[in-house]
Parts: sequence; structure tokens; C-alpha cells
Amino acid sequence: QVQLVESGGGLVQAGGSLTLSCAASGIIFRLNGMGWYRQAPGKQRELVATITSGFGTNYADSVKGRFTISRDNAKNTVYLRMNSLKPEDTAVYYCNTASGIIPWGQGTQVTVSS
Repeated sequence: QVQLVESGGGLVQAGGSLTLSCAASGIIFRLNGMGWYRQAPGKQRELVATITSGFGTNYADSVKGRFTISRDNAKNTVYLRMNSLKPEDTAVYYCNTASGIIPWGQGTQVTVSS
């Protein structure tokens, strides 16, 4: 069964940091590019960061220089380290393949207070 389980969200003050984790099962994780997405209230889901099977990374302009995506193929887990958080980073964060083809997990809420 294909499953994605996100964790690590929470409430943090502006300027703070969080690290999100996403455990994947039911896929050949090491062969898949993975991505972190977010959806803020009233907005469409957007792609925040991606990491290829070869560990190449790419970021949305809004998070470049503040967020770092990484992966551990031995643990079938992808991470998102978020530094210098801003109120506009408040959203539910999801992981998926880079093409977003897996059924979405429940996400993890990140709330940044000003």
C-alpha cells in the first residue's frame, strides 16, 4: 500500500526553524524524485522544493536560501529543514513524488507567528 506520512510541524515564531519529515512506503523510494508542497488557507497547493533520485535539489523562489530538502534512502524518508521562517510560510505541508502522483497524506501544519 502506497502511503506518505508527514510529521514535524508546529507553531513557531518568525525567524525560527522547523524540520519536517515524510516517511514513504509502497514505492521504490530511491528511484523517485520527491517534493515538498504546501497549501495555505484559501490558496492552491504549491511546490516548495524537490530532490531528485540523484540528490539534485530545486526550490521555489520564495524559500530559496531558507529551506533545505534532503533524503535518506535507507529510511525511505525525505526532510525539509526550514530556517528563518516567516508568517507567509504558514500552511499545511505535504510530501509527494516530484510529479505528485501518489495519494496525498494528511500533511503537517506549520504556523509561523509574527
